Amino acid sequence: MINQLKTEMKTRFGIARRDVCIVQSPYRICPLGAHIDHQLGRVMGMAIDQAVYLAFAPSGDENTHLQSLTFDGEVSFALGDVPDKIEGDWGNFPRGAVRALQQRGHKLARGITGITAGRMHEGGLSSSAAIGVAYLLAYQKANGLSVSPADNIQLDQAIENNYLGLKNGILDQSTILLSQRGFLTVIDCARASHKLIPQSPDLQPFDILIAQSGLRDALVSTGYNARVDECARAARALLNAAGRPDQQPLLGNITIEEYETHKSLLSGPAAKRAQHFFSESVRVLQGIRAWRKGNLAGFGRLIAESGRSSIENYECGSEPLIALYRILIDTDGVYGARFSGAGFRGCCIALVDPQKSSAAMEHIRTAYRAKYPELSKNASAFICHPDDGARIL
Repeated sequence: MINQLKTEMKTRFGIARRDVCIVQSPYRICPLGAHIDHQLGRVMGMAIDQAVYLAFAPSGDENTHLQSLTFDGEVSFALGDVPDKIEGDWGNFPRGAVRALQQRGHKLARGITGITAGRMHEGGLSSSAAIGVAYLLAYQKANGLSVSPADNIQLDQAIENNYLGLKNGILDQSTILLSQRGFLTVIDCARASHKLIPQSPDLQPFDILIAQSGLRDALVSTGYNARVDECARAARALLNAAGRPDQQPLLGNITIEEYETHKSLLSGPAAKRAQHFFSESVRVLQGIRAWRKGNLAGFGRLIAESGRSSIENYECGSEPLIALYRILIDTDGVYGARFSGAGFRGCCIALVDPQKSSAAMEHIRTAYRAKYPELSKNASAFICHPDDGARIL
């Protein structure tokens, strides 16, 4: 991929290979902590060895010129005249990156010329956060800016929250920027802090299996934002009952004791969203203990329970994704599985015994094809492994 991109930069733009920088910005999985980062919960993640790549060079002026090996068309704009979001346009990510940097006081004098590549159209692996991080790092490099990972997490969240209109938290950006191979990244979204927990020497080897559904609807057009609003309604009711009505209505602002005392006041969707948040928070703590002890079977069971709660309590997941999840947890060699991402499109992830991963992939493909022959044409299953976070090569 790197060689191909450098060749394309020379062919398309006449930029010598020695003058080309490459950003490798990985996709991520979230074993536990589903749907709670935007509520200030504690979540865990791993970067994987599948990534978005951005080959770039400073443009020499304030203009940006971009092409893609994944998408058709070109993106061009000036730093002093960044257009508003264009629905469905892949150029939203570089434009959003420039807007985020400028709004936080970073002076940009030079645009970039570049080419992107990667599975950016697939849902569930945080491709939008990955490409956002890639553009942030490229513009910073082109303009000689030194920006901390913590600031880049906020900048990438600003791209998604402010420019794209997605109400997500900091799980995706944090995992993509902070991960290290051999460690579990645990993010405390309330404190915007993280810990890298080393893999126990007793932990059995595992593969990460990605099983895609073939669904590609845009995340912001699904029920994702509606679920965030339902969490807010639950939090508001619990905070009122706890005597803190002025506190921001986020479930992370409520203690487990307060929830247990006042949960009978909740009903309908709000009750289910709160139940998911607090049970998932417990699963994260249990998962950390299992990881430290090298208990992969226990870790996998918690992942499967997280998937079940996402369906029953968070009530997300399209029919094909729910079917895919059930196929995975019934597949020999799978320790645990759940949706990756919001659960309305995209994929499921599973931790798998490496000696059984090839057979597991074949079984999953066959079973899913039998149930959804049309969707399976756009679906795939592949194996990946943990990796380091985003970097300029």
